[in-house]
Amino acid sequence: MGNFVIAGGTKGIGLSLVQLLAEEASRIDVYSREIGDLTQRENVEHHGCDFLDGESELAGLPESIQGAVYCPGTINLRSFRSLKIDDFRNDLELNVLGAVRFLQACFAGLKKGATADQPSSVVLFSTVAVAQGMPMHASVAVAKGALEGLTRSLAAEWSPNIRVNCIAPALTDTPLAERFFRNEESRKAMAEKYPLGRTGMPLDVASAAKFLLSPESSWITGQVLGVDGGMSSLRK
Repeated sequence: MGNFVIAGGTKGIGLSLVQLLAEEASRIDVYSREIGDLTQRENVEHHGCDFLDGESELAGLPESIQGAVYCPGTINLRSFRSLKIDDFRNDLELNVLGAVRFLQACFAGLKKGATADQPSSVVLFSTVAVAQGMPMHASVAVAKGALEGLTRSLAAEWSPNIRVNCIAPALTDTPLAERFFRNEESRKAMAEKYPLGRTGMPLDVASAAKFLLSPESSWITGQVLGVDGGMSSLRK
């Protein structure tokens, strides 16, 4: 499948995506602060990088890139009244500006990695809370809404050589969301909110990301794909 660069590929959805791609990819470069649960393989290499640090560089990027994925994000759920300007600033820094720096670093490789019949591919991550208004989500919805705007803008600007799409999951059972899955009672209560009767797992979202990186999605760009158990459009 080629060379892939994944930001935040050592836990949760990013780790699941690395595991899915590793069987077929020529090379996967993973950038995050810590190696986490990543098991390095012959075609998988971890690089230390802090996406909250504007000076942190993505060293060792491949010359040719077929797919780039930015996974880092936040779940900052608080009332609007209690949020400070710094809360909005921090969410924007990691979710949006981190993605901007990542994509600027990857652009030359993505352009070189495209072929006449197969564009290279970018996948970003939003949240169901952008399209579906939810209380206590103001800061994260602002940041992820900006990321959806970036998705469409870059999809237009970078076509036809680079496809850019975004996945908008609902709450997924990852280390970032572990406080929402404290016990079986909380898991059951959370699952009952979804038309499909369960919350998302990392593999659900990672599988969608793999599809958007693959040749099977070569006529898809500028889209925000809801992977949310039906929450954004259905009522039980």
